Order: sequence, then structure tokens, then C-alpha cells
Amino acid sequence: MIFDATSDAGPPSCSDGGLLAPVRAGTRVEALTSDRAWVRAMLDAEAALARAQARAGLISGEAAALIDRTAAALTVDAADLARRSRQSAGPVVPLVADLRSAVAGAGGEAVSRAGGEDVSRVGGEDVARLVHLGATTQDILDTAAMLVATRAIAVITADLDAVLTLLADLAERHRTTVMAARTLGQHAVPTTFGLKAAGWLTGLLHTRDRLRALPLPAQLGGAAGTLAALVEATRSEAAREGPAREAARGEAAGDASLRVLALVGVYAEELGLAVPLAPWHAERSVIGELGAALSGTARALGKPATDVILMAQTEVGEVAESSQGGSSAMPHKRNPALSVLIRSASFQVPAYAQALAQVGEHERAAGAWQAEWAPLRECLRLTGGAAETAVELVGGLRVFPDRMRANVELTGGRTVSERLAAHLDRDDLRAILDRDGPLDVPPDALDQDAPQDLLDPAGYLGAAPELVDRILAAYRARS
Repeated sequence: MIFDATSDAGPPSCSDGGLLAPVRAGTRVEALTSDRAWVRAMLDAEAALARAQARAGLISGEAAALIDRTAAALTVDAADLARRSRQSAGPVVPLVADLRSAVAGAGGEAVSRAGGEDVSRVGGEDVARLVHLGATTQDILDTAAMLVATRAIAVITADLDAVLTLLADLAERHRTTVMAARTLGQHAVPTTFGLKAAGWLTGLLHTRDRLRALPLPAQLGGAAGTLAALVEATRSEAAREGPAREAARGEAAGDASLRVLALVGVYAEELGLAVPLAPWHAERSVIGELGAALSGTARALGKPATDVILMAQTEVGEVAESSQGGSSAMPHKRNPALSVLIRSASFQVPAYAQALAQVGEHERAAGAWQAEWAPLRECLRLTGGAAETAVELVGGLRVFPDRMRANVELTGGRTVSERLAAHLDRDDLRAILDRDGPLDVPPDALDQDAPQDLLDPAGYLGAAPELVDRILAAYRARS
């Protein structure tokens, strides 16, 4: 049967539920980055702009309240909005039209101070003209992106906190649990599982702190980043108020620009975002740094997932997941499904991040900016899915110390060959290592300083336990 994508018999929605990205399917961050969440963030940006303009005296409080109420109550069909967005290469133009229409139909009364009209009581149609006042499409969409990112990062960092707590417990409990360190896939020297877990913790601690420290700013620059429309509206409002009101404000005639710069700060405050130094329409380091931080987080989550996949191999058997990990063909299989999901995200997020913050043209990019939207969402939702999945992975991880110790002995004591080199002649050591079977070290070949536990892997852990303590102390100090 040939699939007809336009058939009425098909599913009622074409929304992406994560069928090909199950790592984020049904997660909290998936909901926070949905089409509906982006629409809500854009409406939140419009409402905050009106509230900020009211606080700055540019529009009335009543007008701002009407815009705010209408934006909060407005329901938009995201799929329909997307189709209408094709005419303007973005969703803000049709969304603003919807909001203006809703405000106009909401009735209500407000005092208008913008555009030079001096009336005391106006209806919804008059207030509708104040929607999106002085802003441009990129102001709203970039601000919405920062809101979506802020909300998603709050959940991601909460999940990272949970993973860090679980890893700290693993590291402490297995501080001296002996296992083989592996370099280039081969047994190296003895280490502890506690140090391995502490190493996972170190990477995630760094990326959590990096995410938390990201300054995510509001965007407000107007048509081409000069704020000219807002400055002009502010001058008109000041001229209409007259010298007496201007003097009461303690302003000089040329202070309109400074008032608008202050308005940008108020706008950011209303949104809970950072105050930008200047409009960043064409200067995209904010997006680049966000993508880099999410890439680093995904990679840090991918490290324990990768190690668990290798340690859970049948012939290794040092750990096991709590997941069932079933196979469609082999009933005996118990695949490390959680680790596979996390590792898949760790590969994808850096690839998506490469599309972010590309060099654009002049004051607004034609294509480079638009190309950021979907990859940024994927970076957020995949990283969020990986973080939520990691809580389940680490929380349910089963550790088998006896198997770890047995695996250390697979090379017949050769994991301590580095230690032997300090107490044996080089030629004697080479001859011993070349013999088949477990190491057999003649006592008379050793120097007089050789310790009694020379061949015991537990005796050659270096500073592994102390490194665990040091990492845990740093973690606790930063928690």
C-alpha cells in the first residue's frame, strides 16, 4: 500500500512525538520546547513588551493590561500558524496579526499615549495598534528562544543535579572498589570504580555550572537594531506631555534615547532575562555559546553512557542497567537501552550545534538566522532527554565488584607491570612478561625495597581514593 500523506484517513496531527528520537519522547523538556511552548514564549514576549512600555510611560497601564490579558488567553493553532508563516519566512508576523485581532475584539478601555493621539477613553481597536510597538520580528523570536532555553535549562540542570547526587554516592561507596583501568580498549593499571564514577561527575559538574552561568538576554532593537521607532515614540510622547511634565521627570529634551535604553532593561526584567549590552540581531555569540554549552552537556552525559555500554558487555559484566533492553529477535538479550539513548543524543547535539550562529548578512541574516530555530530546539530537547534518561540510568545502575576484581586478574597480574618496572631489572621484567600464564616473579630478582603486596592490584591504586575525596569535596562545595 502506498502511503498518502494528504489522505483524510491519516492521523489528525503531523506533530513530531519523538518517534525517531525516543531519548526525548515524553520528557519534560520535550513539552517545554514544543510548538505550543514556542508560541506561548512569543506571546509572553509581546505581553512583556507592553508591560515594560507601560512602566516606562510610553503606553497606559490599562492598554498594557489588556494586551497582557489577551496574550495570556490567546489560543493559536500551531500547525495553522506554521502554514501562514510561509508568507513571511517566520511565525511572528501572523502571530502578531492574531494578537492584534484578539485585542481589537476584546473591547476594554485604555488611555493611549503613543502616536500623538490625545484621547482619554479608547476601545480594543485603539489598543491593538500598540501591540508590537517599536519591535521587529527578530526581537520577538529571539526573545522567545531565550525564554524557551531558560525554561528548558532549568529542568536540564535540575536533572543534572539529580545525576550528580547519584554519582557522588556511587563514587563514595566504591572509593576503593578495584577494577582495571582501560586505555585504548586494553587493560592498563588498576583503578577504582569510585574514581571512574567521580570522573563522570567532574564532567557533568562543569557542564551544569556552565549552563547555569549562561547569560541569556532579551532581544529588543527594532527594525535594524537602532531602536529608532521607540525613540521616536518616546519623543512624541514627551512633546505631547509638554515642558512641565518633562521637567517633573527631570529630563532634558535629548533624553529620549536614554529612556529607551532603560526600557530595554525593564523589558528584560519583565521576562526574567539578562539585559543585553546592545541588540544582537547580527551578533550571534549568545546562540553560539548556548549551543556549545548544550553540546558539552550532551558529551558529558555520553561519557558514562558509553562506559556503561562497554562495562555491561556479556563477557565483561561489571555493571548492568535497570532497563529491560529487549530485542525483537533474541529473547535472551538485555540491551543497555538507556545508555544507547543517551549516547545517541551525545552524537546528535554537537552536529545540530554546528548550524547555530552562522555568519549572516549585514543587520539581519537572510537564512542563517532562520536556520538556527530548529537545530536550537533539537539541542535543547535532546540534551534534556539525555539528562532525564541519565537520572534513570545512574539511579538504577547495578555494580558487580566481584566481577571487576576478577577481570583485573584476567591478565595474570600484568596490570601491575608498571609497578614491577620500579623493582626489577628491565631485561628480567621483559622475560617475565613474555612468559605465558600468570606472572611468576622470582623473589631473588626483586630489589630489597619491593613491597610484600607487589602483585596485588589493590596495592597499586596510586592516589585514586584520595582523588575521589578531592572531587567529592569540590562537588559539595559547589552544590
